[in-house]
Amino acid sequence: MALFAAWLVHDVEEVFTFPATSRLLAARLGTDRVVVSPAQSGLAIALMGGLVGAACVRGARTQGRSRLYRAVLAGLEAHVVTHVATSISFKSYTAGLITAPLVMLPGARVARAQLRRGGSPLLPSDTVRGGALLFAAVIVSHVVSRLVLGAGCPRVRIPRT
Repeated sequence: MALFAAWLVHDVEEVFTFPATSRLLAARLGTDRVVVSPAQSGLAIALMGGLVGAACVRGARTQGRSRLYRAVLAGLEAHVVTHVATSISFKSYTAGLITAPLVMLPGARVARAQLRRGGSPLLPSDTVRGGALLFAAVIVSHVVSRLVLGAGCPRVRIPRT
């Protein structure tokens, strides 16, 4: 439960801030194809919530032994690093930076400790599976949000530097 609650708080921040971060990314890449609308951001995050929620339910039913739960937990814990690294790379705030270390990381650490106390600590292979799973899920959720909602974003002029 701690993991899902932490994810929920963290992703509320992302719902409101990811569209602006996508514009920063578009400027860096020189293409507006990565710009997402608030609706697309919300749908993509809701789709990810389905995965995280299902994994947490599965984890509760199996006392944390579910491979899906373990992968999602390890992936979300590792994902904190991507938020910090992205903000360092951009030299500015990017979506999720505030709640990743302050909410998501502690939530994931609580869940990790519960597994350790239950005699089933996370393994490096859980992190590898989690990173691959979450990366794929993020791509799929954004593709689905674009397919469902259409391009939805006005063309923005990307300054060439």
